[in-house]
Amino acid sequence: MTDDVLIATDGKVGRIRLNRPRAIHALNTDMCIAMAQALDGWHGDTGVEAVLIDHAEGRGFCAGGDIRMVQESGKGDGAEARRFFFEEYRMNHRLFTYVKPVVAFMDGITMGGGVGISLPAKYRVATENTKFAMPETGIGLFPDVGGGWYLSRLSGRMGQYLALTGARIDGADCCALGLATHYLPGEALDEAKRRIAADPQAIETILSELAVEVPESKLMDHAQEIERLFASDRLEDIFMALEEEGSDWGNQQLETMRTKSPQTMKVSLKLLLDGATMPTFEDEMRQEYAVASHVCQRHDFIEGVRAVLIDKDNKPQWNPATPEGVSAHLIDQIFAPLPDDAAWTPN
Repeated sequence: MTDDVLIATDGKVGRIRLNRPRAIHALNTDMCIAMAQALDGWHGDTGVEAVLIDHAEGRGFCAGGDIRMVQESGKGDGAEARRFFFEEYRMNHRLFTYVKPVVAFMDGITMGGGVGISLPAKYRVATENTKFAMPETGIGLFPDVGGGWYLSRLSGRMGQYLALTGARIDGADCCALGLATHYLPGEALDEAKRRIAADPQAIETILSELAVEVPESKLMDHAQEIERLFASDRLEDIFMALEEEGSDWGNQQLETMRTKSPQTMKVSLKLLLDGATMPTFEDEMRQEYAVASHVCQRHDFIEGVRAVLIDKDNKPQWNPATPEGVSAHLIDQIFAPLPDDAAWTPN
């Protein structure tokens, strides 16, 4: 259906290989549909015992989603943008509930949509090349694709820190946080895939045999600061804590957060607060779809994509421009459930 993702079987495994190298394998609607259909097809196929997800050529595993298309649609009626999120979240949910083991190779850039297809996997392989982030608040979006579920379940306030700052972390950090299950050198990945295709029942053994010692996590050096400074679910309190801290590291975070959308930073905090007690991943996806449907047509997203990805002046004019200007009423509007006939469903 699309050459942007390569679907095949290899030995006893199904292979999903992202194939948009010029876009660092960013997901589009057709890719999401093709991946979901492949997973459905392999579900009852006894010849397929596991699924491997990686990228074909080029750098990076997956840089996210087709944000320019979403922005262009958001400037109009938003229908194409909503269709993208609808199909992407269905594919994310398929992976989350999949009965066969899935192995995701997070080799290189793993951001946004790439996080959404790797974190549901039972086995998540990081390497020395891994660059993991949920940078959405920088373009007036929020950490979706299950971000409210996954980030809210990290230790301490790590999830809130990653969501607000969009911090890029490496493979060692991913292992320390439990975002990755194994750390392999990039040069060992081809052997890992070959051996798994031959004997999917031995995935755990194969990955453990090829794994190397995980380097020290630089992020964890700041774990206590993050827990203390990002403790509140009120954005204003976090800004105040960072301002009062006055340390070099705290000032760096403050400087970073001042470039982000106040609106979607507040959306992110509520998303994680709700996500921590969300009954099921399906419920999470339903809420995130409602939020995405609203956010993709709001000023901050249109402006954020313009400033960061199109004009690249990196000077977005957020509205409201300050955390104090983002009212609770505005956040309630963004989180308002959709009518039943417009709501997201898993099937």
